[in-house]
Amino acid sequence: MRRIAIVGGGQAGLPLAFGLLDKGYDVTIVSNRTPDDIRNGKVMSSQCMFEPSLQIERELKINDWSSVCPDIEGISFSVVDPKKNSVKLIDWSSPLSNPAQAVDQRIKMPAWLEKFSARGGQVIIQDVGIEELEILTKENDLVILAAGKGDIVNLFELDRARSYFEKPQRSLALTYVHGLEPSSFPSISFNLLPGVGEYFVFPALTLSGPCDIMVFEGIPGGPLDVWKDIRTPQEHLAASKAFLDNYLPLEAERAYNIELTDSKGFLSGSFTPSVRKPVLTLPSGRMVFGLGDALVTNDPITGQGSNNAIKASKIYLDSIFDRGDQVYSREWMEQTFELFWKYAYWVVKWTNSLLTPPPPHVLNLLTAAAELPSLASIITNGFNNPPNFYPWWDDAEECDRLILEHKNIVY
Repeated sequence: MRRIAIVGGGQAGLPLAFGLLDKGYDVTIVSNRTPDDIRNGKVMSSQCMFEPSLQIERELKINDWSSVCPDIEGISFSVVDPKKNSVKLIDWSSPLSNPAQAVDQRIKMPAWLEKFSARGGQVIIQDVGIEELEILTKENDLVILAAGKGDIVNLFELDRARSYFEKPQRSLALTYVHGLEPSSFPSISFNLLPGVGEYFVFPALTLSGPCDIMVFEGIPGGPLDVWKDIRTPQEHLAASKAFLDNYLPLEAERAYNIELTDSKGFLSGSFTPSVRKPVLTLPSGRMVFGLGDALVTNDPITGQGSNNAIKASKIYLDSIFDRGDQVYSREWMEQTFELFWKYAYWVVKWTNSLLTPPPPHVLNLLTAAAELPSLASIITNGFNNPPNFYPWWDDAEECDRLILEHKNIVY
């Protein structure tokens, strides 16, 4: 029986662990937090998952909240007039082909860790550094590092050829709330404010039941870059409301009665989107294979983080099965990551493009979608599979051709 250890009990590591366990592998998960630590901690992400990702969870029989989590039925998109914030220069909405869902990771990860243990997997609670990795690589046939945060991630070398930015592009904040007035269309309501940043909000499930997750993305140095000195839950909620009052009055009306879901239902910070090389060589010469956010971190503006994570886990899972009894060599690790990169390249490219001012052809595309429902549908359902945005997302001629094609559908 092959022994595999996975460091990190998140959206990449745990689905991979379940898949391996189901096929008879001896699997160990190493986490630096117990299930109760996670349940009682702060929110970790916004984690909106689209249909292809939810299907992977179904196949692994770990989709335990599909019947109680609110559905996200589509995407609403608007660009606010910077001169008159009560006016939307672009405004449209479109349904997803299948609903998305967002489950607080404080619900999912503890339950998954406990389920994994109940199914026969081993869970070790400890911090992991070089010394612990040396022990794990000595005792296991393969060690995968799927932890997306902390100093341990920096052990993997930055891939400068694939990392576009050298500093954070947004000041980020999450606010989990009850009391938001529902919209007529349960969707990701995305608002772009030129020169300021982005605000989007969507239904979710948290520890206290159905809620909404407010995501604030502020351009550094701008009016939405306000989170650094905020320390208390009350200050965070007040800053969230104040921003909507001042810059998005139409959204502020919905948020008049909001309250935090709990005292730890908020988060703020920033990070630099980056890509890291997939293999870490330890002082002993033994190797650790990276997975998920340990290697590819995207800004949450496109909501692809959790989706990337579980899609990567599926690719790794299939590659491990195909490897059989052969040694997990450096070449195999690099080839497996490249299989994922064939997909992730487009996600990174698309996400990074939204962190810079849009070119004229993209503005034309988003404007045309308001008049062309079939075009709006193409954009909306691209969130399920971002490679579908290309070539027309960054090719003006292809973009114009796409718009004309959908005009012809109408006329």
